[in-house]
Amino acid sequence: MTYETMLAIGLFSLVGSVTPGPSNFMLLASGTNFGFWRTVPQILGITIGFSSVLLAVGFGLGALMTAYPPLGLGLKIAGGAYLLYLAWRIGMSRAVSNGNAEAARPLTFLESAAFQWVNPKAWIAALTAMAAYANAANPFLSVTLVTLVVAVVNLPTVSIWAGFGVMLRRFLSDPQKLKWFNITMGLLLAAPLWPLMR
Repeated sequence: MTYETMLAIGLFSLVGSVTPGPSNFMLLASGTNFGFWRTVPQILGITIGFSSVLLAVGFGLGALMTAYPPLGLGLKIAGGAYLLYLAWRIGMSRAVSNGNAEAARPLTFLESAAFQWVNPKAWIAALTAMAAYANAANPFLSVTLVTLVVAVVNLPTVSIWAGFGVMLRRFLSDPQKLKWFNITMGLLLAAPLWPLMR
């Protein structure tokens, strides 16, 4: 794989990782409600989970879903249900956490990693990345390199969204403002379901 191709993959990943999407809205809400350090497992889960989707698509899962449409339909249904659950959970959050035991908790590493498997933006990005950059002449090496480059770029760029959330904590210390912020984040998280239902 050439240096130019790796740079192109990096730029593709940067744009995909830093632009708004379900995972980034969750990180923004988590950074606001729980702070940066309690959101780190979620950040790592997103990066590792998306990397696992990339590997699966690169090694044939995308082709399997195309060949067997019920698999894709099942993924859409499961993804939609999980997305609605997460949107509800974020929308119902009501207090900025100071680390006390009574407060709600952020998503765990496994929850955020599993979410990547039902995240519409993650699947579109994974299918696009592998179609554009994986090399059929050397599939194992190229799929692995694409995944590594994307992960290296993804980790710091998704972290920015949690950082934005932390910056909003003081402004959203008013319970009414926080309530409407969380409801808005929940609605934005559920918004990708609209095109899937058509």
